[in-house]
Amino acid sequence: MQYLLLIYGQEADFQKMDPAKIGQVSAAYAAYTDALKTAGVWLGGERLKPSSTASAVRVADGKTTVLNGPYAETREQLAGYYMIDAPDDAAAQSWAARCPGAATGTMEVRPVWQLAPA
Repeated sequence: MQYLLLIYGQEADFQKMDPAKIGQVSAAYAAYTDALKTAGVWLGGERLKPSSTASAVRVADGKTTVLNGPYAETREQLAGYYMIDAPDDAAAQSWAARCPGAATGTMEVRPVWQLAPA
């Protein structure tokens, strides 16, 4: 079953990090990604640009509205994701707990709703 592991963290904290700490965090994520790949569960994943680069799109009554920046004011922002293939919720949650983001923010584990072929 496919799962999306969503990584939430505080962008302001990351922006304050010194280069040495950023290097440590990057190395931890590289090791985690390698572990996912070695285990054969990795399907994809990427880091996201800051929420200030995001836009929110809504359509109501046929009118499209585009809002720049994050839609909601939250304590943590979506920073990235991993798509994995795991046998069950417990296995996906175990992988989420091993992600470096779990130690500094929140990991959301969401099963992917597989659509039937058209």
